[in-house]
Amino acid sequence: QLQLVESGGGLVQAGGSMRLSCAFSGRTFRGYTMGWFRQAPGKKREFVAAWTWTNTTIYSDSVPSVKGRFTISGGNARNTMILQMNSLTPEDSAVYYCAASTAVTAETPAAYMYWGQGTQVIVAS
Repeated sequence: QLQLVESGGGLVQAGGSMRLSCAFSGRTFRGYTMGWFRQAPGKKREFVAAWTWTNTTIYSDSVPSVKGRFTISGGNARNTMILQMNSLTPEDSAVYYCAASTAVTAETPAAYMYWGQGTQVIVAS
Protein backbone atom coordinates (compact mmCIF):
# COMPACT_ATOMS: atom_id res chain seq x y z
CA GLN A 1 0.00 0.00 0.00
CA LEU A 2 1.33 3.39 -0.99
CA GLN A 3 0.32 6.45 1.04
CA LEU A 4 0.36 9.87 -0.59
CA VAL A 5 0.15 13.24 1.15
CA GLU A 6 -0.01 16.54 -0.71
CA SER A 7 1.05 19.90 0.67
CA GLY A 8 1.74 23.43 -0.51
CA GLY A 9 -1.68 24.59 -1.64
CA GLY A 10 -3.27 27.89 -0.68
CA LEU A 11 -4.16 31.29 -2.08
CA VAL A 12 -2.04 33.08 -4.65
CA GLN A 13 -2.55 36.10 -6.87
CA ALA A 14 -2.85 35.67 -10.62
CA GLY A 15 0.58 35.63 -12.20
CA GLY A 16 2.13 34.17 -9.08
CA SER A 17 3.75 30.82 -8.40
CA MET A 18 3.05 27.89 -6.15
CA ARG A 19 4.95 24.73 -5.32
CA LEU A 20 3.06 21.58 -4.47
CA SER A 21 4.70 18.60 -2.82
CA CYS A 22 3.64 14.98 -2.69
CA ALA A 23 5.19 12.78 -0.04
CA PHE A 24 4.75 9.05 -0.55
CA SER A 25 5.42 6.25 1.87
CA GLY A 26 4.53 2.66 2.54
CA ARG A 27 6.58 1.09 -0.18
CA THR A 28 9.24 2.04 -2.69
CA PHE A 29 8.13 4.23 -5.55
CA ARG A 30 10.22 2.22 -8.01
CA GLY A 31 8.01 0.97 -10.79
CA TYR A 32 5.36 3.62 -10.26
CA THR A 33 4.28 6.53 -12.35
CA MET A 34 3.45 9.45 -10.07
CA GLY A 35 0.90 11.90 -11.37
CA TRP A 36 -0.77 15.19 -10.57
CA PHE A 37 -4.42 15.70 -11.33
CA ARG A 38 -6.73 18.57 -10.56
CA GLN A 39 -10.44 18.99 -10.18
CA ALA A 40 -12.35 22.25 -10.16
CA PRO A 41 -15.92 22.46 -8.82
CA GLY A 42 -18.38 20.92 -11.27
CA LYS A 43 -15.65 19.64 -13.54
CA LYS A 44 -14.06 16.28 -14.17
CA ARG A 45 -10.74 15.38 -12.65
CA GLU A 46 -8.09 16.16 -15.25
CA PHE A 47 -4.53 15.06 -15.77
CA VAL A 48 -1.85 17.70 -15.28
CA ALA A 49 1.51 15.94 -15.35
CA ALA A 50 3.27 12.72 -14.43
CA TRP A 51 6.74 11.66 -13.39
CA THR A 52 8.23 8.19 -13.38
CA TRP A 53 10.88 6.73 -11.17
CA THR A 54 13.15 6.68 -14.24
CA ASN A 55 12.79 10.48 -14.35
CA THR A 56 10.57 10.58 -17.41
CA THR A 57 8.05 13.44 -17.41
CA ILE A 58 4.68 13.68 -19.15
CA TYR A 59 2.57 16.84 -19.42
CA SER A 60 -1.05 17.29 -20.30
CA ASP A 61 -1.88 18.31 -23.85
CA SER A 62 -5.38 19.42 -22.90
CA VAL A 63 -4.71 21.77 -19.99
CA PRO A 64 -3.68 25.12 -21.50
CA SER A 65 0.01 25.90 -21.36
CA VAL A 66 0.89 23.32 -18.71
CA LYS A 67 4.09 22.63 -20.55
CA GLY A 68 6.01 25.82 -20.03
CA ARG A 69 4.24 26.91 -16.87
CA PHE A 70 4.30 23.77 -14.74
CA THR A 71 7.28 21.58 -13.95
CA ILE A 72 7.04 18.14 -12.37
CA SER A 73 10.07 16.56 -10.76
CA GLY A 74 11.31 14.41 -7.97
CA GLY A 75 11.90 16.33 -4.77
CA ASN A 76 15.20 16.81 -2.95
CA ALA A 77 13.87 14.62 -0.19
CA ARG A 78 13.62 10.96 -0.99
CA ASN A 79 10.12 9.81 -1.85
CA THR A 80 8.77 13.22 -2.70
CA MET A 81 7.48 14.71 -5.90
CA ILE A 82 7.13 18.38 -6.74
CA LEU A 83 4.81 20.33 -9.01
CA GLN A 84 6.15 23.83 -9.56
CA MET A 85 3.44 26.07 -11.01
CA ASN A 86 4.24 29.48 -12.48
CA SER A 87 2.20 32.22 -14.14
CA LEU A 88 -0.94 30.98 -12.45
CA THR A 89 -4.36 32.10 -13.64
CA PRO A 90 -7.77 31.82 -11.95
CA GLU A 91 -8.48 28.90 -14.32
CA ASP A 92 -5.81 26.94 -12.46
CA SER A 93 -7.88 27.06 -9.27
CA ALA A 94 -8.77 23.51 -8.24
CA VAL A 95 -8.05 20.76 -5.79
CA TYR A 96 -4.79 19.19 -6.85
CA TYR A 97 -4.29 15.48 -6.26
CA CYS A 98 -1.18 13.35 -6.22
CA ALA A 99 -1.64 9.80 -7.47
CA ALA A 100 0.36 6.67 -8.25
CA SER A 101 -0.01 4.18 -11.08
CA THR A 102 1.79 1.02 -12.10
CA ALA A 103 1.26 1.86 -15.76
CA VAL A 104 4.31 3.01 -17.69
CA THR A 105 2.46 6.06 -18.98
CA ALA A 106 -0.83 7.01 -17.38
CA GLU A 107 -2.93 10.09 -18.10
CA THR A 108 -6.38 9.01 -16.97
CA PRO A 109 -7.65 8.85 -13.39
CA ALA A 110 -8.73 5.24 -13.90
CA ALA A 111 -5.12 4.20 -14.41
CA TYR A 112 -4.15 5.35 -10.90
CA MET A 113 -4.80 3.17 -7.90
CA TYR A 114 -3.39 5.30 -5.08
CA TRP A 115 -4.54 8.84 -4.33
CA GLY A 116 -3.80 11.56 -1.84
CA GLN A 117 -6.48 13.65 -0.17
CA GLY A 118 -5.81 16.68 -2.32
CA THR A 119 -4.65 20.22 -1.67
CA GLN A 120 -6.67 23.30 -2.57
CA VAL A 121 -5.18 25.91 -4.88
CA ILE A 122 -6.99 29.21 -5.26
CA VAL A 123 -5.75 31.78 -7.73
CA ALA A 124 -7.24 35.21 -7.16
CA SER A 125 -7.69 37.58 -10.07
